[in-house]
Order: sequence, then C-alpha cells, then structure tokens
Amino acid sequence: MLLDTTTEENLGWARYPYGPQASTHGWREESYTNFEKQINWRSYVVCDVAHHNVNNWLWTPFIEKRNANRIYIEIKFTIRDCSLFPGNALSCKETFSLLYYEFDVATREQPPWEPESYKLVGRIAAGEGRFNTNSEVDINTEVKSIAVTKRGVYIAFRDQGACISILAVKVYYITCPEVTIHFAKFPATPTGREVTVIEQANGTCVEHSETAQGEAPPVYLCKGDGKWTLPSGSCKCRAGYEPDHTNQICNECSPGKFKSHTGDDPCIPCPDYSESTAYASDECKCVPGFFRAKKDPKNVPCTQPPSAPDNLTVTFADQFSISLAWQPPHKTGGRSDVTYKVHCSNCGPSVEYRPAAFGLNATRVTIMGLDPVTEYKFQVYAQNGVTDITGEPPKKVEITAVTEASVVSVITKLRVISAESDKLSLAWNPPPIDLTDPDDTIESYEVKCFPKDNLEKSANATVRITKEPHVIINGLKRDTEYGIRVRAKMKRGWGELSGIVYGRTGSVLDNLFVSEEEGSQLQLIGAMFALSWNPPPIDLKPHH
Repeated sequence: MLLDTTTEENLGWARYPYGPQASTHGWREESYTNFEKQINWRSYVVCDVAHHNVNNWLWTPFIEKRNANRIYIEIKFTIRDCSLFPGNALSCKETFSLLYYEFDVATREQPPWEPESYKLVGRIAAGEGRFNTNSEVDINTEVKSIAVTKRGVYIAFRDQGACISILAVKVYYITCPEVTIHFAKFPATPTGREVTVIEQANGTCVEHSETAQGEAPPVYLCKGDGKWTLPSGSCKCRAGYEPDHTNQICNECSPGKFKSHTGDDPCIPCPDYSESTAYASDECKCVPGFFRAKKDPKNVPCTQPPSAPDNLTVTFADQFSISLAWQPPHKTGGRSDVTYKVHCSNCGPSVEYRPAAFGLNATRVTIMGLDPVTEYKFQVYAQNGVTDITGEPPKKVEITAVTEASVVSVITKLRVISAESDKLSLAWNPPPIDLTDPDDTIESYEVKCFPKDNLEKSANATVRITKEPHVIINGLKRDTEYGIRVRAKMKRGWGELSGIVYGRTGSVLDNLFVSEEEGSQLQLIGAMFALSWNPPPIDLKPHH
C-alpha cells in the first residue's frame, strides 16, 4: 500500500485556490463518520456550484512508487444531484477529473497545477448513483490504474463545479505473492506496466537444494492480475537430503541412511556391509574388512577380494610348453569382476603366455618358450575390483611342473611343392627312426606357417597337424612371403623344429626342395617364386 487515507488522522493536502483571497471556497478537509460501519475517515469536500468558472485543485503528497510498475488508485466518493440546487447552481456538474504528474524528486514546493502539466487518468462520474434529500447517501468506488516509470507521482483531483466528497483514497500496486514451488522461492513480484504484460521472476533454491546439472534455473511468470502462471525449471535436494514435497523443504538423511546425488529421490538405507553414523550422509562407509571400488556406485554393497583359485592342475606338458587350468575361487567377495594373473618364478623373459598373463577372464593358460626337462613353479592369483585397495597381496595358488625331454629327431628336405594365390603345398622327408626301438615311432607332424615380417609366435601364425609328410596350407594372403617350420611328434616326445624355409604365394612351382646340406640356400630368380631357409639348430650336447 502506497497511500491509505483511512489510516491517517490528518491529511493536509495542497489545495488551490486557498486562503482569504480565493474566489471560491475550494476543497475543505473534514471528517466523515459512520458509527454503524465504524468509519471515521478524514476526507475532502467541495461544493462551489453557485460560482462561474470553477477550477478547484487538490493534490496528494508525493507518492513513491517503490517497486511498482503500475499503480492502482481507488477512490470512495459521493456526488450530489444537481436537482438539489434549483435556480442556485450556476455551474453544477456531476463529474470530476482525476489526473497525475510523474516526478523523479520529491520537493516541498507545491506541485504544478497547470492542466497541461498533468496527464488525465479519466473523468469520474457516480456509478452507484447521486444522492438528494430524499435518498440515502450512495458511496461510489472507482478504481483506475496508470503505468509509472519515474520515482513517484502526484495525484490531482480537479473540480469544475460539482458537489463532491472524496471520502477515502488508496494508492497501491498489485504483486504476485511470495510463493515456494518446485523447491524454489519466488519473491513478491510487482505486475508489469501494462495489464497484458507478463513479468518473469527468477527463483532461489530453498536451503539444501540446488539446480540439477543440465536443468534450467527456476522461473515463474507473473500475470497482470497478480496471479502466477507457467512455472519452469526447478531445484532439487542435494546429496544427503531428501525432499518434503508438502512443505517444500529438504530434510537431512538420518543415521543409517544416505542419498548420494542431487535429485528427487528419498534417502535409502545403507547397502550391505556399510554404515552411516552422521546426519545428511551422502554415502555409507564400508565396515572393516569390506571395500568399495572407485567405479562402484554408492548404492551397492561393499565387497571383499576373492579367495585363491581352486584346483590348479597341469593339463598338458611337452618339451617347450605347459598348459594350466583351474576353477574359480569359492569366494568371489560378492563381485562378478574376478580376473586372474599368472606368474612363473623361474621362467626367462622370452616365454609367452597364451592368451595372456594378466587380466585373464578364462581359467586356463599355456606358457610357451620353455626349456626341456626343466622344473617350473607357477602362481595363479585371483583378483577383483577391490584387490588393489585392500593393502594386501591377492590370494594365490601354486603348482610345480616339469617339461618333457627333447627328442633328437629332425625332418629333412622341407620343400614347397607348389604355390598358388592363397595356398602353399609342402612336403618333407621323415626323420630317421630305429625300427628296433618301439618308442622310436612317428605319431604326427606339426607345421607352422607365418608371415616373414612377423614373429613366429605371433597370432598370425598358422599351425597344422598332419600324420603324413606333406600338407597343403590354405587361407594365405596373396603375394606374401611366409616362413615354414616342421617338427615331428615321436612316441616319446616332440622332435626339434626344422630350419625355416621361406616361400611366397603366387604361381605354381615344380618340385623345389631344400638341400640336406646345412647352410645351403636355393633361390629361383624371376617372376615366379623365391625360396630360402635357415639351417636347423645344432645340438652341441654330447649324445650317448
């Protein structure tokens, strides 16, 4: 409320004309009382109907608009019917003018009264009726509104020959009331300068809440009639606090409960093997002996590292490789991300683990590149997502295995019979055997074919097993040079690998072969095929 004359004991407004030199009586301040309605208001009256050229002005004090964009002027008044003045009224009218003057500074000087300085709000007439001696007094109520842009206004009442009583004047502005919605507080917001204009209000999140990531801040629209419409955006209760939608507040989580993120979710009980002892907890701490990995959500139970793998066994062993297999640990620690690590205590740096030595999901591994007749000690570790944060080494199981003895048995005359765009046809001579020794028999041959530029043990190597001293290797790349090695599987073990023979896929060759002389090389010069090989390794150990 900017002005309310019903609450004031005296008004003392500026008037014109005023004083003994005035040509008319003008506006006069007096009291209006109605004891039945408990009314005792200071008011202004004027009734100069017996004069010509009446021009009576009445000004309110300077009224600061404060936060208002549009102010409303409510006037309670009475007008006497001109029929009450037969023959005496020289300028009787039944209306008066309401005007205003905007100003940026309040002064003690009387405001200007020239009509051209004021903007007309409107001519006010009696809507409820006029009174005469034969009727009760009719109090009229008129409400006008104006847009304001400066610091404040003077409001003026101009009488030009009516008999009027200004009983009460109220000046106010309309606001959309302070409200809390979607956990955002919106202040009382004045309506716009025009009734059709909508004012946007920005909300402030209630205590322990914030605008959620990726969401718009809270906004509410204030209509010209003082009502809110179309809320958008919102605030959410922070981690450790849950929403009370009825009271629009965020309550802290009680001990034993938690909330890990900003949102509308309620507090929930601590997961298994965890606890919270404080209010407003955003997570539950793991109890001793249990852990939570960094990537684990806060709403999952705490877990433990796994026990050691079960039933580690040797599933295969020859002169150069050992295969191991095991069962998963009987205690996984409550997790599904168990992996395995294989370590060999006395293996050299050149050994190879297939499929891998670390991060194994499978429960088997083959270690290659070992030495014959050698004892090796292997450890298999079980790990999961919390193993590294326990401060303790992972649980393991150990096993000892021995490679088989090497068999001195080498094939000879490894040769390429033919070459096509995607295949090589190979042949060789079997190693010599002792017909009197029942264990000196050939069971099969292993043929390795690999691109020349790659390691022999790479994943690109092709391995074939055959019982005959010849084989066709299919599925090779066109115009590519390959290395080939062959070894025989004797009844008492694997023989040594032959020297490497190189051949390129392409055209057909007729019966090319490798000489049996060590260190010899054969190369066909031309567009058809080139072949070369390395001598087999020489065993320098004495034989008995």
